[in-house]
Amino acid sequence: MSFSLSTVFRPLTRAVTYTRWLHQLIASVAGTLAGFVHGGTFRSTGMEVWLWIAVLPVPVLLAAALIPAVRRVEGLQAQLLLTPGPQGPEERAGTGISTSPSLSWRDRGRTAGWLLLRLAVGVPVSALTVQLPVLSFAFLQAAAGHRTHFRGLPAIDAPHGWYALLVPLPLVVLLAVAVWAGSLMAAAAGLLLGPSAAERLAVLEARTERILEHNRLAQELHDSIGHALTVTVLQAGAARAAGSPEFTDRALAAVEETGRQALTDLERALRLLREDVPHPAARPVLADAERLLESARAAGSTVRAELSGPLAALPGPVSREGYRMVQEALTNVLRHAGPVPVSVRIAADADALELEVRNPMPASPAPAAVGRGLRGLRERAVLLGGKAVAGPDEDGEWRVHARLPLARLR
Repeated sequence: MSFSLSTVFRPLTRAVTYTRWLHQLIASVAGTLAGFVHGGTFRSTGMEVWLWIAVLPVPVLLAAALIPAVRRVEGLQAQLLLTPGPQGPEERAGTGISTSPSLSWRDRGRTAGWLLLRLAVGVPVSALTVQLPVLSFAFLQAAAGHRTHFRGLPAIDAPHGWYALLVPLPLVVLLAVAVWAGSLMAAAAGLLLGPSAAERLAVLEARTERILEHNRLAQELHDSIGHALTVTVLQAGAARAAGSPEFTDRALAAVEETGRQALTDLERALRLLREDVPHPAARPVLADAERLLESARAAGSTVRAELSGPLAALPGPVSREGYRMVQEALTNVLRHAGPVPVSVRIAADADALELEVRNPMPASPAPAAVGRGLRGLRERAVLLGGKAVAGPDEDGEWRVHARLPLARLR
């Protein structure tokens, strides 16, 4: 029995019950103002006043629903009063109530339905909020032995003590109606003020963009940090094997430069993830490809490079992704084949950018590492409308080749 009573009385202890009640009372304000304008409304008796309040503002509300900003105002009010609590971006999104202006006629129609529903529910609740406490007072007066006749209520001409039993009844009914109507409006707000199909699509697209951006940053960190670690390991091993102070100095200088560039890439990626920097550091482009070649040479590889075409004039996305693709190809060479001779060709013309990295196959190939380097390289090419392949060729060399179209990006 205690459980049932707690279930019954729990809504009376929650703030949301009373904020929703206030939301319903506000709905009758438009009708009250219209009643003052309409002259004579409040000279009516009984329920006629409330009928006028419910009918008079309908044309005004239908006209207001055509204004895009009204939907935003109603959404904010519904979030504040129907679903009170923390109102951060995530909490607001979780309410299922949109705060965007109307973007289509369907949005305007839903807004009109919402305004009419607010009026249809709010006016009766407002009427009961006024009349039922008066009725309780009338029962109290009758229980005290006084005749009562309040406007809008039937007269009690035969007062008696047993009317005391009826005093709490109107208040209980009022609270029950307020709780029920508040729950109804909260549910209706999700249907009539919820995000439209276009808004849901925009949210989905924004979320997809964030996921893609995070995946791209993860791929860049994989390429940059993987390249730096590979070069560092090879440089350290070569310096120890060489036993030459001069070679050791060159190796340490190469490790320092490679590590500095990797730290720059790491800091830029972390700043983007924190979203606290409006203009993050510029990403490297193919015009900086000489840095990659020097890094491979410092690791012991003999690099023969052929760079042709207007690399500095390439579209930004192609140039940046091309740099990462060459970086990944050189990293794979150093990781799996060691300091072997490498041939790099980067050629740009009016139609396409071609990237090619070749190296001899090692006599005893290292076991394939589990990772996403080559897969990421292919994904970069596909996203730019191109194609990338990797594998042994007819000459017994390992070949990575990519072609990225340029005509549609200019």
